[in-house]
Amino acid sequence: MSTARRSWRRALCAAFAVSAGALLLGAPAAAGASPAEGAAVPATVDGMPVDDYVRANDHALGSQIARVEGDRSTPETRDQARREPAMGPDGFQITASVEGIDVSGHQGNVDWNYWWGQGKRFAYVKATEGTGYKNPYHTQQYNGSYNVGMIRGSYHFALPDRSSGAAQADYFVDRGGAWSRDGKTLPGALDMEYNPYGATCYGKSKSGMTAWIKDFHDRYHARTGRWPVIYTSTSWWSQCVDGDFSATAPLWVARYASAPGTLPFNWGFYTFWQYTSSPIDFNRFNGAYDRLVALANG
Repeated sequence: MSTARRSWRRALCAAFAVSAGALLLGAPAAAGASPAEGAAVPATVDGMPVDDYVRANDHALGSQIARVEGDRSTPETRDQARREPAMGPDGFQITASVEGIDVSGHQGNVDWNYWWGQGKRFAYVKATEGTGYKNPYHTQQYNGSYNVGMIRGSYHFALPDRSSGAAQADYFVDRGGAWSRDGKTLPGALDMEYNPYGATCYGKSKSGMTAWIKDFHDRYHARTGRWPVIYTSTSWWSQCVDGDFSATAPLWVARYASAPGTLPFNWGFYTFWQYTSSPIDFNRFNGAYDRLVALANG
């Protein structure tokens, strides 16, 4: 194992160590000034009513995984997912986790007070897709989750056959995917999943897809100083990618069941787990609340 990789693993081990005083429902709300929710959502986009525009262009995080792999979650599996022992680097058990959600344009204006009341303490909000779509509800969702006290981040739905990884990273950063060390902003997430328009791997070889992800990954780091979170399913990754990003990119794994199961190549643990898409996308952070703050702070 390289010195850099050992250092990274030591840092993550420290980041996932449990703070004895951290309690999920006791996590503090945001204090002091916070961003306003911003301008109203436009009535039309590209000549279409805004919700028609969203339905035509917005592919939510995990939508294609649920379409291809199915969502077999039930109330029982969702309850078990919340009780599943969280595991950190090298297999040691973590005794706390944090619940969150992710949203896209399909959710419209979100009632963040409701989800806070349901115990959700973080959110990922869709910002962009390819280089041609920006979620028209992003401002309300991104700032609204912050204002209620959640730690939040943005995600980008990749279309690797449309433009380069670097071009899509720039589009994302410039339209809501940037990062700041304020303790409330998570690094941006790159959504890698089945092609909603055609071939599973977007017409790319495994090495070609690896190169595309690396192009995005490196450009996002150059723009923000953070490595992106990578969201994917084990099945899609195994079919389409042959590279290893485990030394830099936190893993957000999608598996709609009572346990996360086998992880994609060479990731020894997950950072986030999307365990159902019903009634909304529910996610679990693999660690205590103070470790989520540590991830936000970088």
